[in-house]
Amino acid sequence: MSETEQNVQMSGRRGIVVGVDGSSLSIEALRWAARMEPTVGGPITAVSAWHIPTSGAAFAGYPGIDWNPEQDAAGVLDAALEEAFGSTRPEGLIAKAIEGRPSQVLVEESEGAGMLVVGSRGLGGLMGTLLGSVSRACAEHAKCPVLVLHGEETAAPPSAGEPA
Repeated sequence: MSETEQNVQMSGRRGIVVGVDGSSLSIEALRWAARMEPTVGGPITAVSAWHIPTSGAAFAGYPGIDWNPEQDAAGVLDAALEEAFGSTRPEGLIAKAIEGRPSQVLVEESEGAGMLVVGSRGLGGLMGTLLGSVSRACAEHAKCPVLVLHGEETAAPPSAGEPA
């Protein structure tokens, strides 16, 4: 456990949790979190969840398939952090690759956080209703306020003292 994670556990304060799946909106969510961290408080915890569906578990037993979903999730997370921040990452940033369904992992990680930030892939309509949505589940069940980013271009949050 890192020193930042130990300090967070002792203080009970968890800052901003960001769901990261490597999409452009999750990278934008990381940038939003960094801009909002001075107001909401930190640290920023970037979370990439991985889950092997029942049908995918069959691949694990085939010879020649060398696949590690946890390493893949960690790789996606590292690449997203690099794209969002380059070599200058926010102070105290925590990166986690966690096994579980993304919506469930993010809701659990939201416990005690000041904010949860996620991107929306915007399925909408019938497909969104049939398939469900991580952002929808987070908005409905998170234990803190949730910011859901929509679309490719998202305006920056207003600066302190500036009207929203």
